[in-house]
Amino acid sequence: MHRVMIDTATYDNCREAVDHAFELFPVAVRGKRVLVKPNVLRGSDPDEAIVTHPALLKAVVEKLLELAPAEIIVGDNPGATAYGANEKTFQRSGLIEAAKGCYRNIGTDSVEVNLGGGFVDWVSISRAVSDADIFISLPKFKTHGLTTITGAIKNSYGIIPGAQKAILHGIAETPWRFSELIVHVFRLRVPDLFIVDAVVGMEGNGPVSTDLRRINKILAADNAVALDATIARMIGVEPSALRFLEVAKEHGLGDYEAESIEVVGALRPIPAFKLPAGTAHDGGHIREFLESRARMRPQVDPALCTACETCVEQCPASALSLRDGLPVADHSKCLACFCCQEMCPEKAMTLR
Repeated sequence: MHRVMIDTATYDNCREAVDHAFELFPVAVRGKRVLVKPNVLRGSDPDEAIVTHPALLKAVVEKLLELAPAEIIVGDNPGATAYGANEKTFQRSGLIEAAKGCYRNIGTDSVEVNLGGGFVDWVSISRAVSDADIFISLPKFKTHGLTTITGAIKNSYGIIPGAQKAILHGIAETPWRFSELIVHVFRLRVPDLFIVDAVVGMEGNGPVSTDLRRINKILAADNAVALDATIARMIGVEPSALRFLEVAKEHGLGDYEAESIEVVGALRPIPAFKLPAGTAHDGGHIREFLESRARMRPQVDPALCTACETCVEQCPASALSLRDGLPVADHSKCLACFCCQEMCPEKAMTLR
């Protein structure tokens, strides 16, 4: 039986929920090397709800400092790969200050590990991940166009540094295969504890959307499958409709069935929660739904676009180019990987 905590919280009092999480899911951190990985997609203001809020990160670091680990490292590998992007992303998001001196650029040192799953034989992950005695993951409660939600399993995609994430997007080719890929990445180093920032969540066409939702919850668990299944139920999605949960269950990483999960707190569906366009709510026709998303292509909102070319630079398939001051996609190259939408600082890119 898995357990998932759902506590009511705000950013002002989230330390109480963090304390409760450590009580329910104790981790022996004294004298250990601890890695804390927030969800840091790209540089953004905390109130945009794109990244894990600095208030939650600060509460977790302060709790850990009281528990006296030998070392605390706070880090992630954001989507942008330009020189200095890691530090700039954490700085703008308020996460360097929240890390209380524990921030490290974990993208500068990596080790090769066998990935499996028929994608590539070897992939690099941050050495800070492989060397950690305790790994604590801090996902953000968000939607995602390829996987429906960004939760505990998807947050581990950030253990891969540099441009490899974009390359793997290209290798996966379809949303169906990408859902399988993120499980194989997750398996490389399964976190010991998950604490989810669901105080302000994101709905609609995440993981970068202007549709925010005040949920006022902090979730926690020591099993990612049970946690993501609980998030799915909160937003009105049947967990069996999520391909990555099916794959994770097949690999023995946990169970998403309701009878296998004890919820500590109240699991209440969020009324009228907006999902990514075309998302299936039930378990039927999963493959057909995911493959239909591969036919979506990026479109720009001219009123929002500033021609900064971030989408062009970050496109793993080199499918975007600037024409008459606006990005245009070569549909024969586009992977529908959503990287352009994720990295656009103006939220001008959508997939239709």
